[in-house]
Amino acid sequence: MIKMPEWQRSLDAHFGPPRLGQYRAQPEDFWVDEQLDFIPEAHGEHLWLRVEKRNQTTLDVVKTLSRLCGVTPRDIGYSGMKDRIAVTRQWLSVHLPGRDAPAELEESLNALGIKVVEQVRHPRKLKRGVHRTNRFVLRLSGEAIESEAFTSRWAALCQFGVPNYFGPQRFGPEGRNLQRAEALLNRGWRKRDDRQGMMLSTARSFLFNELLSARVVDGTWSQPLAGDTVMLDGTQSVFSVETSDATLEARAAELDIHPTGVLWGIGERSQADTAAYETRLLQQYPGLCNGLEHSGVKQARRALRMRLLEPQLAWEPDAARLSFVLPRGSFATAVLGELMLAN
Repeated sequence: MIKMPEWQRSLDAHFGPPRLGQYRAQPEDFWVDEQLDFIPEAHGEHLWLRVEKRNQTTLDVVKTLSRLCGVTPRDIGYSGMKDRIAVTRQWLSVHLPGRDAPAELEESLNALGIKVVEQVRHPRKLKRGVHRTNRFVLRLSGEAIESEAFTSRWAALCQFGVPNYFGPQRFGPEGRNLQRAEALLNRGWRKRDDRQGMMLSTARSFLFNELLSARVVDGTWSQPLAGDTVMLDGTQSVFSVETSDATLEARAAELDIHPTGVLWGIGERSQADTAAYETRLLQQYPGLCNGLEHSGVKQARRALRMRLLEPQLAWEPDAARLSFVLPRGSFATAVLGELMLAN
């Protein structure tokens, strides 16, 4: 059974490990706002709702909307899963062809702690992963923010970027999702056992984090190597690097491009210097790697580094308030992991 490791932080080699801190003493300390890059068209069969929730998961809201609107959960769309212990804003869609929403929908949702911030019609269902970014405002406290190195660590993240780890919430409490994924892949993945593909995602996330951690240890996570596939910042556009050169290194230093790591599946393996990292994964975790390939999932790429957009640090009595924007799929907990040890 695979045990959850402690993945390498990028800043420890220079600053040493961070101190203990707290970032979610109450839901209001962790605020998230999902950002679309388009405007709904104001007509169509789907009612889009931008809601603010507190102490509820996205799937909790889906169940509530399903019951109040008299539709199945399949009729409800959402782009991203948001944290439970937090105050989060996100869009959801409800398929209501030829009919209006229940007259007291907003009032009923509000009574259950779900505030409707905005609502509009649109011709299509909201699909997973269509939002562009998430804006975070986080309140931190504890020994970590009292350290002289705290502001230096933050400045380094703003300048050099952050290792793009999948957050611990992907793996469940004590890594139980990973253990479930391992068991499922060892016996042979079947769609009926993993309807949403969460176990496949968990296994691929773990392997990606392992590869990223190895490159952080080697100091190669932020600069392209021969054989790398690199991604243009802010996009999913990629290109291959046969050999690195001064131009590519300068672009990486400016956070214009990022090396990528494999999201394991069927596809060609990396070549040259980067091949060793994938070979090591296959040797260490053959059950996960072979199980993912047998499931039929196709290989993809994920940037090893993320840029903090619009970063700000403000001080309050006994607390620090961080504000930043991340691309979809990136985790604020990866940022926090470089700044503090969870208390």
